[in-house]
Amino acid sequence: MKFGGSSVSDGRTIRQVAAIVQERAQQRPALVVSAHAGITDALLAMAEKAAAGDADTNAIAARHRDVLAELCLPHDLLDPLLDELADCVRGVQLVGAVNPKVMDHLASYGERLCARTVAAFLSAEGLPAHAVDAWDLGLLTDSAFGRARPLPDEGRIGRAIALLEGVPVITGFIAKDREGHVTTLGRNGSDYSAALIGAGVKAAEIQIWKDVDGVRTADPRLVPAALPIREMSFDEASELSAFGSKVLHPATMAPAMSRGIPVRVLNTEEPMARGTLIVAGSVRDGRPVRGIAHRLALLLCTITAQRIQPQHVFLARLFELLSARGVDVSPIALSPATATIAIDSVLAESLLPELRTLGDVRCERDQALVGVVGEVGAMGGGAAAMVLSTLAESGVPVRCTSQGARGSTLAVVINDTDCRRAVTKLHERFFPTGT
Repeated sequence: MKFGGSSVSDGRTIRQVAAIVQERAQQRPALVVSAHAGITDALLAMAEKAAAGDADTNAIAARHRDVLAELCLPHDLLDPLLDELADCVRGVQLVGAVNPKVMDHLASYGERLCARTVAAFLSAEGLPAHAVDAWDLGLLTDSAFGRARPLPDEGRIGRAIALLEGVPVITGFIAKDREGHVTTLGRNGSDYSAALIGAGVKAAEIQIWKDVDGVRTADPRLVPAALPIREMSFDEASELSAFGSKVLHPATMAPAMSRGIPVRVLNTEEPMARGTLIVAGSVRDGRPVRGIAHRLALLLCTITAQRIQPQHVFLARLFELLSARGVDVSPIALSPATATIAIDSVLAESLLPELRTLGDVRCERDQALVGVVGEVGAMGGGAAAMVLSTLAESGVPVRCTSQGARGSTLAVVINDTDCRRAVTKLHERFFPTGT
């Protein structure tokens, strides 16, 4: 059972989590928790301020002590970790610089503090629980700080949890590399942690508890009429996540798929709601499109190879470069001497000088990616054409388009400013009101 930041943001929400867990105590739950909502951002901002000379951790300490007070827990429960955090921040201040390894170390305190609070409250409520740092279960990663990738488990996690008594409350988002340095799995990585731990213990089900009622047909912030998707396949959920759906971390599906463990997305505020069940195999509901996802703030780059360079050499160098930097791109459009890729704007700035070593590079900023995920047969039988015609009728220019080899998703790149209109019109076309 993974509980995100909004589900453990304060005393009230943690009481709700405790009630949910107690109702399921006979099912031997293992919990994975995020930091309190907003704390990870505050820690990262504090790291930058510390490098500039400001080492004040009082606001973060006060936030955690307020939560302890709301739960009637000892006010000094977290003092050892808070003191450790303050020492680390003073170290950054003295050095006057911060790097990705240090950022990961500082960011880890959010989950570690929250896990200890939740475990203490569960125990106070009569359900024995113990906070566990994920690395103590054997969750290891490579050393790609900020976006580390897990190493093969080889049974470590299952053996470690089998030795624990009571309900384990495990830190999400964080791990360690083989040298013992703290790493993070990327933003929203607690979902991924839950899937890795669920696979490690061969769980009956992996539950992702959010502040929304499951996965929806589009982002309700753009489309208030977005519908809940009650059941979907691993492939569909993976596609929606890859194209920008915020409900699940993009890598969440892989560990669950490897073990055939169903994933259920549930609502902490409405624990009796059905949510979304994600399973292996095809799930059909009679609609050609299952969902629409989007991502903003992209850079669309077109790289044209130097004429003296063979195509296979150009493409090999391009993908080696992207792999070495851990950059995910989507969609990808290829022609004999040209590749067009969409990259997150934050990552793009440091990547551009290297891309220019491959040839001429032209970039368009402030782009958005819209992915329409549907049935393979339907997308090949006219749904893809409907996507493009709907955008054309809505006056939304398409900068780039790509359809995967499986044919279940059509991805288009458009201007950021057209994204809301595009997603809304596509949703109206494929999910008419009242159907």
